[in-house]
Amino acid sequence: MSDSRFRKLNFGVAGDSITAGEQWSYHVYRELGMSGHYNCAVGSSVWYKRRCTVNGTVIETQDYNSADFKGISGGWEPTTDINEMQMRLNNCAVVHIQKYIYDVKSGEIPAPDIFAFSYGTNDDAQFIGSAEFALLGKDSDINNTFTEAGAMRWCIQSITAEFPDVRVFVCTPIQTGDPAHNKKLELQIESMKTLCGGMSVQLIDVFHGCGICEKFENAGEKGRYLRDGLHPDAPGQQLMGRFIAKEIRNNYF
Repeated sequence: MSDSRFRKLNFGVAGDSITAGEQWSYHVYRELGMSGHYNCAVGSSVWYKRRCTVNGTVIETQDYNSADFKGISGGWEPTTDINEMQMRLNNCAVVHIQKYIYDVKSGEIPAPDIFAFSYGTNDDAQFIGSAEFALLGKDSDINNTFTEAGAMRWCIQSITAEFPDVRVFVCTPIQTGDPAHNKKLELQIESMKTLCGGMSVQLIDVFHGCGICEKFENAGEKGRYLRDGLHPDAPGQQLMGRFIAKEIRNNYF
């Protein structure tokens, strides 16, 4: 049921394949009766910038405003093509937010009233970083965005600095059908709690609260709400959307 408070509000969203397109965020937009839904999520993305070596050449994530910016790719299958790998490295929250802000400034999309982040499923545990270190100082350093915590701090601060009236929410990943993968996600969530608390933004604990549970899912196979042990099917997307809409409704002010 829509809420009259949200009728004129624009909803911005960024994330990975669980968020891309008309999935849970579309259901939030419809559930709350918002004015607009602007989704810059791309499959296979992570929070942080990365480096790798391809055919002996070291490459790293470019900034969106780089003169030779190669683009963004959601590819994931093995490749040694250096241009494709560069576009894959560009597929992260930092670049998504740089592009989102550029699109607003250029008039392509309206400024967000509510913005939700939803990354982490694809992140590597070795790059979680220290939330306490990421929170040091007044300014967010783009050089610290090669960790999940540093990238999260930079993204949140960039959005809230650019759009002072925006209400920001950060969604945790959902449970998957793989218990080992979920243990990694729980480590990330502890870091996310500290980071979001330090940045004074609302953390939505989708992992522990939306109703998608590892006990009813299977790694690599269809379960109750996940079509492959990782990605929600249509009922799972609706379930996520209803939960996140409730959390936004209850915590919007």
